[in-house]
Amino acid sequence: GTDFSSFWSAGRLALAGHASSAYDWATLEALQAQTHGVDLFFPWSYPPMFLAVAALVAFMPYVPALIAWQAATLAAAVAALRAISPAPLLLVAGLGYPIVLVCLGHGQTGFLTAALLTGGVLCLERREALAGILFGLLAYKPQFGLLIPLVLVAGGYWRAIAAAGATVLAGVGLTLALWGWPVWQAFVDSMTLTRSIVFEGGSTGFEKFQSAFAWARLWGGSATAAYLLQAVVTTGAAAACLWIWRQNVGFRLKGAALLTATLLSTPYVLDYDLTVLGMALALLVAHGLEHGFRPWEKTVFALAWLLPSGGRGIAMLLPLPVGFAVLAMVFGLILARVRAERHNESVFGAELRAA
Repeated sequence: GTDFSSFWSAGRLALAGHASSAYDWATLEALQAQTHGVDLFFPWSYPPMFLAVAALVAFMPYVPALIAWQAATLAAAVAALRAISPAPLLLVAGLGYPIVLVCLGHGQTGFLTAALLTGGVLCLERREALAGILFGLLAYKPQFGLLIPLVLVAGGYWRAIAAAGATVLAGVGLTLALWGWPVWQAFVDSMTLTRSIVFEGGSTGFEKFQSAFAWARLWGGSATAAYLLQAVVTTGAAAACLWIWRQNVGFRLKGAALLTATLLSTPYVLDYDLTVLGMALALLVAHGLEHGFRPWEKTVFALAWLLPSGGRGIAMLLPLPVGFAVLAMVFGLILARVRAERHNESVFGAELRAA
């Protein structure tokens, strides 16, 4: 639970009435050293809305809090996976997905992120307001929210947009009521340090990132060049995702496109976030079981499923950005499947008209 130590420590500071100090690296490092007795530091960089969650978890001692966090977020991810398909084999494949061990080892947010994003997608058709609430709760990872409002507008999901906005405002209001503006000022002030050291400087390790930005930095490119490459990828992923959401194709394909494009569109995506890719794979497999599989699709699925078991090591040793490459392959596969489904529908419609 290495990364979880930052959650718990930030929560402890908030409970002690020092919420703003959670964003002070020296204070947080001292508390982590006192708690764990090791010379390791894991900073807290989440918005204050998530600090409220950390404070709830920190009511418990560290080890029980870690177990409760892991169990609750994993259960949420399993529930989302079961909502995609109740097939027992899919659940076995999901629990066997190597990224599960990565998330359990770090105590990170991957399970929660996948559950909220997938749950929002699955609820859109029948429970639009609930979908908006789930999307709004995802604001604790704002880098994953770029494409959500775009596809909601493209699909005309106005109730979901309203519910998401209300959820975000409620979260902000709660934190202001609890700790006032100083905690938000501390968060804003800490962003520069986080960006320059953790992200652009690569203190976390570029091999752990799965983005085009990290690809450029891994190969020695400047931060400016990396941002330019990321801008190209983000623009392409957003345009393609919007195009898919405007087509008359299966909703599982739309959901898989949004999940995968979300990972492609942000420079700040780490390997534990590949839980979201696992949900996209589950949607694609469920769609394939109903409509059949195209050539090479199962091979790509298998490669993507295996990615977390060796992606970090390969990127560190060779270095090859296999994480980003696999994400791009899966997204290309989704585009091909969408085009094929549209072609089949047009052919079927032409046959009906001829009859």
